[in-house]
Amino acid sequence: MGEQVSEFDEGSAVTARDGEPGTYDAALGDGWRIGGGVNGGMLLSIAGRALAAELGAADGDRPAHPHPLAISAYYLTPGAPGPATVRTSVLRRGRAVSNGQASLLQDDGAGGEVERIRVLASYGDLATMDGEATTTATPPDLPPPDRCLSTEQAPPSFLKAASLLERLDLRLDPATTGWAMGKPSGNGVIRGWLRMVDGREPDPLLLLLAVDALPPVAFELGLPGWAPTLELTAHVRARPAPGWLRVNLTSRTMSGGYLEEDAEVWDSEGRLVALSRQLARAATPRR
Repeated sequence: MGEQVSEFDEGSAVTARDGEPGTYDAALGDGWRIGGGVNGGMLLSIAGRALAAELGAADGDRPAHPHPLAISAYYLTPGAPGPATVRTSVLRRGRAVSNGQASLLQDDGAGGEVERIRVLASYGDLATMDGEATTTATPPDLPPPDRCLSTEQAPPSFLKAASLLERLDLRLDPATTGWAMGKPSGNGVIRGWLRMVDGREPDPLLLLLAVDALPPVAFELGLPGWAPTLELTAHVRARPAPGWLRVNLTSRTMSGGYLEEDAEVWDSEGRLVALSRQLARAATPRR
């Protein structure tokens, strides 16, 4: 029997299209929904995998650059379950860093295509950068996973609206889940432990999902509706060690119906391996 493919690798898989250099076929899975569309972190992972295929092989005297270092995505329309196309282009191949862009598109139902996200990224080789890091940031102080609230304890209606959570082993700090009981703290913080249900260990590509995998921090601000992402920038700083990831989400500013959400992702060795910031549209509270 062949080795079992993880749900994440299957969901983010891309296949090069014959005769069309830089073009890849993909499928947006129904199991990665959050709210009305496919999770933004999964869309970013699909585009990121296509760029890794383009930049992850050596080109003459230019070395391979398989890992996203900085990747920014603009979310133009919600992704829907079904076939998708990723079109990439290499902007520059360098010795330390290469740059590329990608667009993820789907059939618009009228014989054309609609663009879901557009990505601009810098890729490198984290294997040449791994080592001691200096940071003033500190890992979030979390209770052990078995003392946190798991997705299994979420209301059925919540799970129905977010099939993504069935793929994740997510344990949220009880101090940041007042929203789940109708008593949001208003502090703008959600934090918890994260790993994949099927045991798939984290790597740089999975970090693109991790920065957008927790419930929106808007929930703890008393805004219960899903907060669609308008733009997301992720920085991947190191290859994560196997085991649990710790994710800390914060938001400090909401203005004109928009808020920022900052994420820090720490690995099992206490290293800060990824950071992100996104701009999201806040849902209007129900009266």
